[in-house]
Amino acid sequence: MADTKQAERKAAKLAKQITAFAKQHGGAEGQLAHLGQMGTRIVLVGEDGGWGDLVAPTHAVAQSAAEKAGITLHESFDGDFAAKVRTGPYEWSRMAGIQIGGPSNG
Repeated sequence: MADTKQAERKAAKLAKQITAFAKQHGGAEGQLAHLGQMGTRIVLVGEDGGWGDLVAPTHAVAQSAAEKAGITLHESFDGDFAAKVRTGPYEWSRMAGIQIGGPSNG
């Protein structure tokens, strides 16, 4: 039973973080991505295009946190949901920039 209470506390803490993110970004939607033994990533996309993520120890905790926060969850990170993400210079230079001729990481 201690594990259940611990999972509930973790879900409540994550829900507060999700709610704060949503408030800062005019609302939010999410997607859950399995990370193997590390847990489940909660990918968040705000209505303003801002994005971030949190990691829950289990899929059940991630699902519970998202439900407590009242966000819409998507099955996959594609289509209209992915198109909402707005990236800046940092993302271009650190992720995609090298492959498509952006600034180097050096």
